Amino acid sequence: MRSGRLLAVARKEWIQLRRDPRSMILSFVLPLFMLVFFGYAISFDIDDIHLAVLDLDGTQDSRALVEAFVSSGYFSVEERLQSDAQVGERLVRRKVLGVLVIPAGYARDLAAPSRTAVVQLVFDGSDANTTTIALNYADAITSRYGASLGGSVGLRGAPIVLESRTWYNPTLESQHMIVPGLIAVIMSIIAAMLTALTIAREWERGTMEQLAATPVTRLEVVLGKLLPYVLIGFFDVATIVAAGIVIFDTPFNGSFVLLGVLTLLFLVGALGLGMFISAAVKSQVLATQVAMVATYLPAVLLSGFLFDIASMPWALQGVTYLVPARYFITVTRGIFLKGVGIDVLWVQGLLMLGFAIAGLGLAVRVFKKELEA
Repeated sequence: MRSGRLLAVARKEWIQLRRDPRSMILSFVLPLFMLVFFGYAISFDIDDIHLAVLDLDGTQDSRALVEAFVSSGYFSVEERLQSDAQVGERLVRRKVLGVLVIPAGYARDLAAPSRTAVVQLVFDGSDANTTTIALNYADAITSRYGASLGGSVGLRGAPIVLESRTWYNPTLESQHMIVPGLIAVIMSIIAAMLTALTIAREWERGTMEQLAATPVTRLEVVLGKLLPYVLIGFFDVATIVAAGIVIFDTPFNGSFVLLGVLTLLFLVGALGLGMFISAAVKSQVLATQVAMVATYLPAVLLSGFLFDIASMPWALQGVTYLVPARYFITVTRGIFLKGVGIDVLWVQGLLMLGFAIAGLGLAVRVFKKELEA
């Protein structure tokens, strides 16, 4: 393999890329757009839960409980109901997420030392994730309110004081978790789609004849075409990291050098996969579609980006080991939020190295420089 021929192929690929506005947009505009769009669109933070209140007690104590919910900043009272019949109707029409029902005699039970004051919180469970978060908020509010009264008030009262601490993301902001994961998802998609056009473009434009007449080897063609996109990938990752820190205030506690090295392994594998697809199908449209299906769905659904892998069925958990984004998400979140080093991430590094070798190997094996008769 000669470096001169490899660089000549890389220069040719860069010239073709510059002359293609769609590829330029895909390379330099789309990654930042996707980060901003998904960064704001995907959020697990809930800070305005609409409640209706059915206060059948009508005392100062019942109003104080309602105020405890409102003052928490997570709940807002949208309506005061007058009867039990209104509860179901409000939830069916999704006018509120939940209804706080305070029964008659609440204040009396609260004052009695031998009794427990019980209130009911009825939620719409059709949105399970939101409801689970809202229930946790309500549980914490009622427990704290009950403790302040020296009694047991709420959904689950217990004479235990729990002092919790959250490491790495103390404010529990979902964007701090989502932004590092988005780096892996975005680059999985962009990298594969970029190189999915390379060899297919040669066949469709009829320039493969010129390439076939040159003395370059298949490995030199693949590496030469890969080189510009590796540099573009580094630029995109650097842009996304900077935007995540500046726009979303995501903390970065680790090493930029380590992130760069592991990013290189991931990019080579993802770009090699796209080139393998491009060499196999020889059509830009079909290659783009195959690359999207092969990267987007696994990166979003099977990488641990949105859904916990441990909660998946065992068969799907096995499939996730074939998704490189799974390992890169562990890397980005570990470096961003935990500040871990290679002593923790070496397994992910080795697996991404194996993926890079496999991607390049498949691309070289499938690519044929010779013209078919």
